[in-house]
Amino acid sequence: MKIILAAVGRLKNGAERDLCARYLERAQASARGVALSGVEMKEIDEGRARRVEDRKAEEAKALAGFIADGARLIVLDERGRAISSADFAADIGRARDEGAPAYALVIGGPDGIDPDLRAKAHKVIAFGAMTWPHQLVRIMATEQIYRAITILAGHPYHRV
Repeated sequence: MKIILAAVGRLKNGAERDLCARYLERAQASARGVALSGVEMKEIDEGRARRVEDRKAEEAKALAGFIADGARLIVLDERGRAISSADFAADIGRARDEGAPAYALVIGGPDGIDPDLRAKAHKVIAFGAMTWPHQLVRIMATEQIYRAITILAGHPYHRV
């Protein structure tokens, strides 16, 4: 199973991109050890439509292009449910064990996630009730992916 982080907007060169890349590299290096085929980040440009609803629909269509049939879709949204790192790791492990082709985490654009895409999600999760800049959400998501892989591997990176 592959883990995909799909996001609206592109990280610019700098500290945020570097930190994201560091966690992605760590996750990729550890993925095979827990029977994952890889970890990758996909980015799309923000929608260009004038109306918010049209922009969100345009972005959802592009994001959906990264999500294989049968993939476990997880939407990151401030209105979602907060879960622990251990629960996140367990969900990835279940998806892998059930034969899902991919575990896709989706980060919407500044206007949020299209309701139709959100309705298709296996889970809608939040990194707390606060609103976070997209750059930080990507860093937190890549770190949590790496952390989940280390939890699945029994590595001491995650301490409770």
